Amino acid sequence: MRMVIQRVSDACVRINGTTVGEIGTGLLVLVGFGGRDRADFPETPAWRKMLDKLFNLRIFPDDNGKLNLSLTDIQGDLMLVSQFTLYADCKKGRRPSFTDACHPYIAESLFERFVEDARKLAPAGFATGRFGAEMHLDFTNWGPVTIILDSDEL
Repeated sequence: MRMVIQRVSDACVRINGTTVGEIGTGLLVLVGFGGRDRADFPETPAWRKMLDKLFNLRIFPDDNGKLNLSLTDIQGDLMLVSQFTLYADCKKGRRPSFTDACHPYIAESLFERFVEDARKLAPAGFATGRFGAEMHLDFTNWGPVTIILDSDEL
């Protein structure tokens, strides 16, 4: 699993011109699953570590401007958007290969489970995109702060 975590002051996801999710201050997270992620991945320690990191990364400023607070600490909003392109392989040629991405059937199930587990932990507003849909994201990256997490590296 890979996540691109962006600290945002606002974010909105639209499908066919219709807003399907919107958040205020918090995190916009692009979530992708790789070919090594299996249906039983949610039962592994790596899954729990990724959830824990997501909610407890200290990337929000405290009263002194130091990055000392987590999403949970600030009671921030969370938006999750599936993105298989996080597993693009650009080593050869000009067209990315996506053979390292998880099969869509498994990835959709994993994304739905991740949404379910994250929703239970979300301290405030919660939104998602729609798996497999062509989406338009509008957001204001605050900082900018962007963090990449990979379950293979935990």
